[in-house]
This record gives sequence, C-alpha cells and structure tokens, in this order.
Amino acid sequence: MIARPSLDLAVIGNCDVAALIDRAGALVWGCWPRFDGDPVFCALVDGDDPDGGHFSIGFDQPGTSEQDYLRNTAILRTVHRDAAGAAFAVTDFAPRFRQFGRVFHPPMIVRLVEPLAGLPRVRVRIRPRAHHGAEASPLVAGSSHLRWIAGEGAVRLTTDASIGHLAGESAFVLTRPLTFILHPDETLTDSPARIGRDFLEKTTTWWLDWVRSLNVPYEWQSAVIRAAITLQLCSFEDTGAIVAALTTSIPESPDGDRNWDYRYCWLRDAYFTVHALNRVGATATMERYIEYVTNVIALEQGPTLKPLYAIVPERPIDEVIAGGLCGYRGRAPVRIGNAARDQVQHDVYGSVILAARQMFFDERLPRKGDLALFHLLEPLGLCALRHALTPDAGIWEYRGRTRIHTHSAAMCWAACDRLARIAAALDLAAAAKHWRDAADDLRETILSRAWNEAGWFAGSLDGDELDASVLLLHEIGIVEARDPRFVATVERIGADLGEDGLLLRYRAADDFGVPTVAFTICTFWYVDALAAIGCTDRARAIFETLLARRNHVGLLSEDIDPRSGELWGNFPQTYSMAGLIVAAMRLSRGWEGVG
Repeated sequence: MIARPSLDLAVIGNCDVAALIDRAGALVWGCWPRFDGDPVFCALVDGDDPDGGHFSIGFDQPGTSEQDYLRNTAILRTVHRDAAGAAFAVTDFAPRFRQFGRVFHPPMIVRLVEPLAGLPRVRVRIRPRAHHGAEASPLVAGSSHLRWIAGEGAVRLTTDASIGHLAGESAFVLTRPLTFILHPDETLTDSPARIGRDFLEKTTTWWLDWVRSLNVPYEWQSAVIRAAITLQLCSFEDTGAIVAALTTSIPESPDGDRNWDYRYCWLRDAYFTVHALNRVGATATMERYIEYVTNVIALEQGPTLKPLYAIVPERPIDEVIAGGLCGYRGRAPVRIGNAARDQVQHDVYGSVILAARQMFFDERLPRKGDLALFHLLEPLGLCALRHALTPDAGIWEYRGRTRIHTHSAAMCWAACDRLARIAAALDLAAAAKHWRDAADDLRETILSRAWNEAGWFAGSLDGDELDASVLLLHEIGIVEARDPRFVATVERIGADLGEDGLLLRYRAADDFGVPTVAFTICTFWYVDALAAIGCTDRARAIFETLLARRNHVGLLSEDIDPRSGELWGNFPQTYSMAGLIVAAMRLSRGWEGVG
C-alpha cells in the first residue's frame, strides 16, 4: 500500500531520466528510458489506491518517515522509523558525474538502503507497468536481478537483496545495507554495492561543484539553489531540450479537467528557464538549448515555429488518452502528447531570440554568438514582425478562441528590439537600424492599442480584459516600470486578480470555465512588478508567502489553491521555479557589507 497521491514529492534525476519520490519514500512517477518515455512508474496518476506503477520500500507495519535532500545536491534521503525504535534510510539518486572527459548520465536510478537502528522489518514492492499503465510488466527473475518488459525496452533491477523476497514481495529483516539499481537490460561490471557507493560519491561531488559555481543572492540562498537544481533536472542534455514539467495530467485544480502533458519543450517555458539559470550563472543550459533550437529550425526548414516540440524534435506528440490510467486522485483523463503543438502562438519568436540574446554579450562563454547565429535568428524576427498584430492562442493556450494578445505582441516587439541590439554589437549598422525602426513602430502601436480607457493595459489589443501576463511588459522592456500606465496596471491586477495573497491568470471564463486556482508564476510576476514600481516591502511580504507554499523539500507545481494552499498542476513546474529565482535575485539585499 502506498500513500494517497499528493504533490509532496521530491524529484531525482540526471538530465536523462527523472523520478518522483513521495513523502513515504515510494517511487511513484518515472518514465523510461527518458522524460517523455512510457511511464513505467505511474502510480501518481492512477487513482487514490493504485495497485501498480510504483517502487516502494517501507516497514511491513505502519511507520513514520522524514525526508530531505543532501545539501546542495539532487540526492534524496528518506529516514523511516517504527514505533519500536527500528529505523532505516533510503538514499535515492540518478548518477551524474564527469568521466572519460564527458558527463556520465545514464538512464539509471540507484536506491541505497541502510539499517540505522534495531531490526527493521521491511517489504519491497516493485511493480512497473507498460504501455501507459495499460498492463503490468511481465517479470523475469535472474540470479541477482529482476527484469521487466517495458514499453520502450526492458528494465533491469540489479541488487544484492534476496531475489526471492523481492519477487514474492515478502517482508524481511534488514540486517545489512542493500543496493537497488534500475538500469537498461545489460549486465553491470561490478557488484551493486561498489557501484552504488562509487556513483553516490561521484554524483555528490558533481552537484556540489555545480552549485559552487552558481551566483546566488545573499538572501534565500537555499531556496534559489534548490530551484536551480530542479530547473537543471528538467533539461534533457542529449538534445538540449528543456521540458515544462516532468509529469502529465496533474489537474490544474481540484474541480476541473484541465489535464495536460507537460513533458515536452515549450519554447516559451524554456526561455524562462534559460533566463533564470543565466541569472545564477548556469549558462551551459542556454548553450545546449540553442543547439536544440538550431535543430528545431532545421526540422521546420524555415522560420515558422510551433509552440512546443518533443525533446527529440522529430518525435510525434499527438494528444491521446491513456485509458489504462485512472488519473491523479481519480481525475481522468490522463493525456499523452499535447495538441497545443498545433496552435498558433506568436510569442515563440521572441522567446527564442530572448533565450539566445546573452550568447552575443556574455564574455564568459567559450563560443559567443556570431554572424551565423544572427542569420539563423533574423528570419524569426521577420516572422515576429509579420505576425505581431495578428490573432493567436496566446500564452495561456486558449483552445476555443484567438485574439491579438498583448503579451504575444510584446514578445514579437522584443524579437525586433533584441535583433537591433545584437546587430549593433556585431557592427551591422544597416540591420541594426532596420530592426530598431521596426521595433519602435511596433512599440507605439502595441502600447496605444493595449491601453484600455478604464485605465490599464488589457490582455489583448483593443480589449478590456485583465490578464496577469501584462505584468511582464516591464520585464520585456516595452514599457518602463515607473510609467504611470504600468503602475496603474499593476495596482489594478493586484486588486482584481488577487486571491488570498496569490494571483489568478484571469477571471474570465475560458474553454473550461472560470479558473479557480492561482497560477504560481503569475504571483512571482506580481512580486517582480511591485518591486519594479517601488513597492518593495509589499513584494517581499508576498514573496515570503510564496516560499511558505513550497512543499516539504522546497518544490512548486504549476498552481496553488488559494483556499487550501494545496499544490495542483504538473510538477515540478519550471515556470514556478524560474519565477522564484528571478524574484529572489531582484529582491535580495546585496553581498556588500555582509559580515
């Protein structure tokens, strides 16, 4: 029996695979052999009492558990205790370290179990499923391993535990440390114990070194470090893609069916991640992402971009229903793929160019942006200029209507504006003038048509609806933060979209009714906007409230129920973790004079 599904989850991973561990130490979500693969561990989205799709290690009788990450790493430690005083710990991680001149990050999950006190009697249940939860994976037992047939290749568990106890799910007394290694169906070259210890030491060193290189603010350092590690875990190193989240179909609210698959690379979401990681100095993710975008553009054979792509761009992501899964807490459907790929979202052009902009100005980079990269980006600017004042589905991906969304238009302006700056940096005078003139003309039109006679910037040109996305206008740079029009907009949005200290995206009905939960990134945008207009004390207070909404290991999902405080939506959400970093960097006191 595993705990009722919740988003009290921790993520482990290595930029190739990832898994979610619940508070009781059960592995309840993990796709194989990569982020967008078959969810062989799918208990998270299979009802309140899932029979399979998990890998649990716990007491035979009820006990308690406490859980946290090893400091400054993606390594999780869960300590279990029972009423008699027996205790044991499970350390979970995915190997990631430098070896043979490159980063070693195999599709592998390691679980190290060690007795701490007494004679704990434990039971291990390993129940992967196949074909999106439709069937149990057949089990084949070997002399020192178990093997299951999964949707995209066999999964092997190599261990020094009793195969008989594992295959029969029988309880046993834990008298010595045990090692469990989930990996592709290949023979390991050393004992599980030696591999586990060696990989743990090297993975710990890798993460400590990575964190040491970060540029963190003086305040909220632990929160920023955890957010940065989490964003890194959502990047797929093989291609450079960045997924929006690691899950599919966690509903956005307790009373709706807004269930989407976020295991893909949204060009918009990826920009937010790149922007946040750049703020803390983790620029390698940006460099790999630009390689990914280059392949996306080559795939399209032209500058027209879709909103999202698979982590290997050519893979199909058609939206289908996984009928074998009951949904998170029974809230079906569970979707595989995402039909938003076929939408028109014009902000993608600005998102790509904004993500690439730093390549041209950051002297730390071993290979800066050059003329070739500019020529790759310039056609995207032409698309932005052509489509800036035409309707699209917008940042919130409306499925039932289109408008000329203010955010989309502003991002198209940003594409032109940044191309002008890049061209100037490359001493391309004619191109710089062309893009500056285009940006200036576009800016005037957007701000004029977005301004509503009621006294604030609307969510669409010539519209009258409030939309939290216009809080980004100052961040994009199309309007000054102290511009009275922007100040009025921030105040109006806070008053009308605020809900118990959090912010809704909008209050108008959409394709699925009126939203009832706060979209977490919007509250971070509000914090940023308040700070930018000079309301720093209010911004800090709301930011502290947001930090308190994180789960027990410091992670956030997409949405928060303002009434209960419960997390909803896909998890962990890169939007939310990126928003935390950017807000902390803006609000923190400086290091000057510390100590």
